[in-house]
Amino acid sequence: MLNLFDKIFKDIGSTPAILISLGVMLFVGFLLTRLTKPLKLPNVTAYIFAGILIGPQVLGLVQEEVIDGLDFLTDLALAFIAFGVGRFFKLDILKLSGPKVIVITLFESLMAGLIIFLGMFFFFDYGFEFALLLAAIATATAPASTMMTIRQTKAKGHFVNTILQVVSLDDAISLILFSISIAIITAVDAPGGFNAMTVFLPILFNIGAIIVGFFWGFILHLFITQKRSQDNKLIIAISLIVVFTGLAASLDISPLLGVMAMGMSYVNLSKDEALFMQLDYFTPPILSLFFITSGMRLKLSMLASIGIVGVVYFVIRIIGKYAGASLGSVVARSTPENKKYLGLALIPQAGVSIGLAALGSRILIQTGIPELIEYADLLTTIIIASGILYEIFGPPSAKLSLYLSKSYDPKELEKERHSQTI
Repeated sequence: MLNLFDKIFKDIGSTPAILISLGVMLFVGFLLTRLTKPLKLPNVTAYIFAGILIGPQVLGLVQEEVIDGLDFLTDLALAFIAFGVGRFFKLDILKLSGPKVIVITLFESLMAGLIIFLGMFFFFDYGFEFALLLAAIATATAPASTMMTIRQTKAKGHFVNTILQVVSLDDAISLILFSISIAIITAVDAPGGFNAMTVFLPILFNIGAIIVGFFWGFILHLFITQKRSQDNKLIIAISLIVVFTGLAASLDISPLLGVMAMGMSYVNLSKDEALFMQLDYFTPPILSLFFITSGMRLKLSMLASIGIVGVVYFVIRIIGKYAGASLGSVVARSTPENKKYLGLALIPQAGVSIGLAALGSRILIQTGIPELIEYADLLTTIIIASGILYEIFGPPSAKLSLYLSKSYDPKELEKERHSQTI
């Protein structure tokens, strides 16, 4: 079967093969949502399984060359997600809940990172550099699956707003911690040892990206406040988001913080959420392709190779996230729902973490130190394999937290879906 598909794709050329592959990915993803829907599982889970099913490890319906050519989907999907998350950072809301959200985020992210570092460094006796990188990556939460789960359930309210703010903030913390970790590792391994500039320069770059992002949001506001059609507003927004993402990537800077700042800047200047709603209608195919591609990249042999290390990472990160969110909510005197259920919504991890793992692996290899080079494959193996597991078990956990917090009514949602069924 695999040879047959390879022959077909070879005969028809690369462009038709890519188009057919994209169509197959989207349609198979849709078909699997028909199977997961009766099980009350989020669509994200179906997309992950669709990627595994049609990927090279099972049916091989999509060629490796096509998968490699879809790398840009990660940056593109995360950019749209980051821009969408920026809408929840309204200054009037932050003045009311900002301090509490910051406290909760610091607790849940740092506790997850700390418990991972201690486990890898002391229990498994891995090197300081590997434990530090893995801990920084562990603090991140996948905003994509959380956003899609919230959109699917149409959940609303204070609990949902807290989730979105915490998820976006802990990704910012993860990027900062990752930059510091890389700076420390490169400074330690440099001939001259620690250097203030090597430590703080990556942080300054990320701060610069945030500043430029705010300015980019101002430019978007200027263009869209003119009398434009809805189509042109969408075109302008997409073009600015994509250009910013490309420029940041060309400078080896993560665009996530900058695009998030862009969304925050725009919503506070314009007080307009209609653009975000337009993007919500535009992005589902991109997000579904992003998750399907993540599933296709999973090598099933990885699950066996990481062994007890992967299992421990998978479990103790969840413990750290849940305990940190609960403790942070207690310290911040937050709502009972946040104390009990917020940690369940912070389990998913992919996208950002996979991107950071790939970058961290490349940097470990570039050090030229044999001990660190050996950690490179282990780093990506743990993050990619566990990331798929998090995306399988995380969305149902997030959906459970939304249900327990009464952020949506399953009966009303079912009635609405039934009325839309043809």
